[in-house]
Amino acid sequence: MKTHHPLAFALSRTLAAAVTALLLLPTAACSRTDTPPPPSASRADAAPRAITPRGPLEPDERALIDLFRKTSPSVVHITSLGTQRELFSTNVQQVPRGTGTGFVWDALGHVVTNFHVIQGATGARVTLADQSNWEAKLVGVFPDRDLAVLRIEAPRDKLPPIAIGTSRELQVGQRVLAIGNPFGLDQTLTTGIVSALNREIESFNQRTIRGVIQTDAAINPGNSGGPLLDSAGRLIGVNTQIASPSGASAGIGFAIPVDEVNRIVPRLIRDGRFVRPTLGIAAAAPDLHRALSLPRGVAILQVGANSPAMRAGLQPFRRGSQRGEIIGGDVITAVDGEAVGDLDGMLTLLEQRQPGDTVTLTLWRAGQTRRQAVQLGSSD
Repeated sequence: MKTHHPLAFALSRTLAAAVTALLLLPTAACSRTDTPPPPSASRADAAPRAITPRGPLEPDERALIDLFRKTSPSVVHITSLGTQRELFSTNVQQVPRGTGTGFVWDALGHVVTNFHVIQGATGARVTLADQSNWEAKLVGVFPDRDLAVLRIEAPRDKLPPIAIGTSRELQVGQRVLAIGNPFGLDQTLTTGIVSALNREIESFNQRTIRGVIQTDAAINPGNSGGPLLDSAGRLIGVNTQIASPSGASAGIGFAIPVDEVNRIVPRLIRDGRFVRPTLGIAAAAPDLHRALSLPRGVAILQVGANSPAMRAGLQPFRRGSQRGEIIGGDVITAVDGEAVGDLDGMLTLLEQRQPGDTVTLTLWRAGQTRRQAVQLGSSD
């Protein structure tokens, strides 16, 4: 009978275990060596590279930087507030409901923005360029032009008024800049050009806003109420709407011309609202024009008692007392020589006047044209 020495048997078991463990190791482990790889020659290039001197900024870059630094302190962030009742109590608190942009109109603390920025709000908070917050009071609104005026009780040294330009001299192609708070991002500058002039857009109460500036400067939600500037840093418009299928900037933005803003805002500050001059008439629907083949203009359907129109002798269209036939009245075709296409157009022309002003109406009646002076009344 063959026997094995205990030490030899133990040694053979140890060798067998070592071979088995070696067979179970990954191939990469079997080929591993303890010799480190040679140092790479490129490792000496891992240090930070030297900065290439830039040189002076280009003149147009310098001009944009200076313009932004000069104008941005006049641009503010507006947060509209709404009331919310706590779920398990009767406590009511004001909470943010939307944001927009505005700008400082004067050192008295008047701030101009879009009406739709604060529409439906119960309060508003204005954040100045130095990040100080101020509760705002509503001074007046004019939804027909999507404009609103707020006021804050801030120190005068925090209220640099924006420089005012004119929109009458604008030309397609000239450079413009917009400063605002798109998506809540404060003090954002975008640039572009005047893409078109004399556009028409619809206000939030379906009134037509005429003479609107179109620009490709990026305007996004949150820019509303912010300034559109010319290359001299002057206000030329108030950014109000965009045309976009997605709701974000598509390169077509609209701004209310500053000449319109400069006409309306002082009256909102003075009266708390825009007091319209009136004629004291009711206008016929467009159907009457088509049915009677009347000229373009405003057919008068009713004349108010003791109104400017009655004192000037204007006559409405009306039915005869016996057979019910239509008796012709006056159609207003022009105001101070400017043609009137419809009621909205006539109201736009009258809004450029003050109550008490005298205008000359061009009137059509039964094929005859005449001119009649009328002293405008007040909508109060």
